[in-house]
Amino acid sequence: MTSTGLQEQATSEELVDVQLVNGLTCGLPANSPLAKLLKSQRTWIGPSAKDRLRILRTAKSVAIVGASPNPARSSYFVATYLQSSSDYRLYFVNPNATEILGQKVYPDLKSLPEVPDIVDVFRKADDIPSVIDDALEIGAKTVWVQLGIWNQEAAVYGESKGLTVVMDRCIKVEHARFHGGLHLMGFDTGQITSHKTIR
Repeated sequence: MTSTGLQEQATSEELVDVQLVNGLTCGLPANSPLAKLLKSQRTWIGPSAKDRLRILRTAKSVAIVGASPNPARSSYFVATYLQSSSDYRLYFVNPNATEILGQKVYPDLKSLPEVPDIVDVFRKADDIPSVIDDALEIGAKTVWVQLGIWNQEAAVYGESKGLTVVMDRCIKVEHARFHGGLHLMGFDTGQITSHKTIR
């Protein structure tokens, strides 16, 4: 196919903007393999370790969206840790539960008695945009998406609306690691530290 033919084909197809590693964007046909590859690559970074530490130190309340009463679920494990190892006011959000760890469960963020400083999210990647919309609606400032969950478009959108977005990081691991309880990789160090803990 000639270059003119390629240009005509490109203009007749839907173009999408993809971000390159160097930060530049370009338009490519949405169904092209290159566009799909670039869209799947992670170019969004999010807050630095110093910024995450500041978020955890200044927060007073955390809402866990997707909290589960099932002890086998990671959200339950994280909730147990935060309840016992921090001074955060904890709120559990799950429309299908009534009580978790002895606390009332709320059906949605709008039902909470206060705007949480951190909205910690245990939902699948496709659900993150709606959680970000809900967080924006109530005036939350930080959305923290748990380890293993990634939606780059939602993160970019949230930041464009003034949210601080942390993604694919465990709030329990970060909280413990920052005050000496865990190694960088998340393992218990067994060390006793003189640093003030983040409670």
